[in-house]
Amino acid sequence: MTHLKALVRRPIRRNFCLAVASLSLYCMAAQAQTWPAKPVTLVVPFPSGGTTDVLARALADRLTPVLGQPVIVESKPGAGATLGADLVAKSKPDGYTLLVGAVHHTIASSVYKKLAYDFQKDLVPLTTIAMVPNVMAVNASHPAKTLSEWVTLAKSAKPELSYGSNGNGTAQHLIGTQFQNLTGVSLLHVPYKGSGPLTTDLLGGQIAVTFDTITPVLPHIKAGKLRALAVTTAKRSSALPDVPTLAESGLPGFDIGTWFGVLAPAATPKDITTRLSQEMIKIIRSAEFRKRMEEIGAEPVGNTSEQMARQIKEETDKFAKLVKQANVVLE
Repeated sequence: MTHLKALVRRPIRRNFCLAVASLSLYCMAAQAQTWPAKPVTLVVPFPSGGTTDVLARALADRLTPVLGQPVIVESKPGAGATLGADLVAKSKPDGYTLLVGAVHHTIASSVYKKLAYDFQKDLVPLTTIAMVPNVMAVNASHPAKTLSEWVTLAKSAKPELSYGSNGNGTAQHLIGTQFQNLTGVSLLHVPYKGSGPLTTDLLGGQIAVTFDTITPVLPHIKAGKLRALAVTTAKRSSALPDVPTLAESGLPGFDIGTWFGVLAPAATPKDITTRLSQEMIKIIRSAEFRKRMEEIGAEPVGNTSEQMARQIKEETDKFAKLVKQANVVLE
């Protein structure tokens, strides 16, 4: 009799589990169909005014009418952009909280001994917005007109000159460290929370040089307030075609630029991430968006989620080697 009851219970239990599973799938499908039902937030892990903020706002403005809901840009700076990434990684995976990530996050994976999140596991890539060259810029009042002149003056400077970055463990920090290793110049690193305050201090003479992305410094270079000595990528920038690369200026092989892209919490429903990715790619590949990117010295990308994932893995491995060579480790 007991055996008979067990046989009866088994199909009931199985049917109950199937019903629960079906209900879960139905709820997920219903959520995807009604999404978005409220504003979507793009979390920028830097203060307003920097390249990440500019790109996020350019995308948000064009994404808002497409989704039929406001796309809000919210700054969450700190800890070399890792605070914002951690916030999004631990957010509810419902498609309403996204991260505008950057190359800094692939560097942070090696620079920080401990991170509260795994950039490759806890976040899913949607698309890369743009690639932006970094530029070595000084105040226009500085006597050096070329990289070699600047290095000569920097080696004899007392006290040592300072360079600003967007924070510990960011691309600017690593570029500055590599620059010192290759030139023999000793510089004082001054970390900022973002490009806005960094550029203000460079204009005011509080720091001597930056290796920031081209976007925040380009207007000041064109206005004659800052001077570009070199770009850090292998190719010259179309926005500054007369400015040589660091490789051309005596540092062969130097090639570090900055990419910016959008990511969502890893457990976000596939229907939502697919739609977000497709809509963003259409915007980024449009002629109108390309024109806007060219104005700020950026090169639009608009790759697929899978392509961005490969890019992140490759760059994480690449920077792990550079970080080890530069001996940059943070708690």
